[in-house]
Amino acid sequence: MPQQVRGVVARSKGAPVELTDIVIPDPGPGEVVVKVAACGVCHTDLHYREGGINDEFPFLLGHEAAGTVESIGAGVDTVEVGDFVILNWRAVCGRCRACKRGRPQYCFDTFNATRKMTLTDGTELTPALGIGAFVEKTLVHAGQCTKVDPEADPAVVGLLGCGVMAGIGAAVNTGGVSRGDSVAVIGCGGVGDAAIAGAKLVGATPIIAVDRDDTKLEWARELGATHTVNAAETDPVAAIQELTGGFGADVVIEAVGRPETYEQAFYARDLAGTVVLVGVPTPDMRLEMPLIDFFSRGGALKSSWYGDCLPERDFPMLVELYRQGRLPLEKFVTERIGLDQVEQAFHTMHGGKVLRSVVVL
Repeated sequence: MPQQVRGVVARSKGAPVELTDIVIPDPGPGEVVVKVAACGVCHTDLHYREGGINDEFPFLLGHEAAGTVESIGAGVDTVEVGDFVILNWRAVCGRCRACKRGRPQYCFDTFNATRKMTLTDGTELTPALGIGAFVEKTLVHAGQCTKVDPEADPAVVGLLGCGVMAGIGAAVNTGGVSRGDSVAVIGCGGVGDAAIAGAKLVGATPIIAVDRDDTKLEWARELGATHTVNAAETDPVAAIQELTGGFGADVVIEAVGRPETYEQAFYARDLAGTVVLVGVPTPDMRLEMPLIDFFSRGGALKSSWYGDCLPERDFPMLVELYRQGRLPLEKFVTERIGLDQVEQAFHTMHGGKVLRSVVVL
C-alpha cells in the first residue's frame, strides 16, 4: 500500500522550501523503499531550489543520505529488507558504452526509480539527483543502494552519497594522488576539504589549502592540510610554487568552479602536473587563456564526476577506514538538524558557517 510521509519540497524557483505530506508508492520491479536515517544539506539541493539544475518543479530535495531498506520490489537481489545502505546517484547500468569498456565509474545511463513519489493531490515530484531524501522514506532504484557496516553513524557516512565522495574521489580516483605527491586544493568547503582528507589518506605531502576564509582554512588543517594560503592576502599561485620548491604542485584540485580559480589551478601545477576540476561552474562562465600554455605545460586537465567513484567499491572501503579511525568523516558534520530546519540550513550554508548541516530523522 502507498504510504504518506513528511518531506521537504521546493515548489517554485527561489521560494522557501516547505515541509509537507508526500505519498510513497510501493516499490516496482528493481525498486526499494528506504527509511531515511539522515541526509546532508548539500549545495546541489540549493541549486535545485534556485532553478539552477532544471525547471522540473516541484522538487523533493535531499540526496546525501543513509538509511534502512524497508521494502523491495520484484527482482531485487542486491539488497534485502533491513540492510543499512548509503544512497547514491550512480546506479550503473552495465550496458552503456562506458560500462562495456570496463569503466562503470563513468556510466552514462544510470538507473533511477520509475514509479513516482507525489504530493497528496497527485502532483508528481522530481527527486533531487534521482533520490529525494529530505523525507522520512524514499523510493529509489535498488542500484542506488550500497550496503555498508550497520554500526556506522548514518549522519556521518551518508555524506559519502555526494560531497565527501566527490572530494575524496577527485583526489584519489580522478587526480591519482599517491604517496609523496604535492597537492594543492583551491576552495575549502565540504568538497575541497574532502579532497584534502583523501590526499592525506594516501600519503601526499605537502597538502596546500587555498581559500579566502580563515575559518575554512582552519577546517582544512584539521582534515590534513600541511599549509594554508589565504587568497585574499596572498597570490595563491606564487604561494603554491614557493611551498613546492618553485615548481608547483603535482596535482591541483579546483573545488570552486570559477574561471579565475581554474586559471590559478592551471598555473599553480608543476610541468606535466594534473589539474582536477570538481567545483561546478554555471553555464555562462567562460575561460580565455593562451593555447600555447596548454601545449607547453603538458600534463592532464581533468573533470571529476562524483569523484569518478564506483559506489559498491568505494563506499564500503571508506566506511571501514572511517570505522578504523583512519578517515575522520565525523569532522564534516557541523550540526544535526530536523526536517523543519532545511530552509535555515540553506541560509547557514550561504554564510560559510558549516561544512555540513545534516538532517537526522
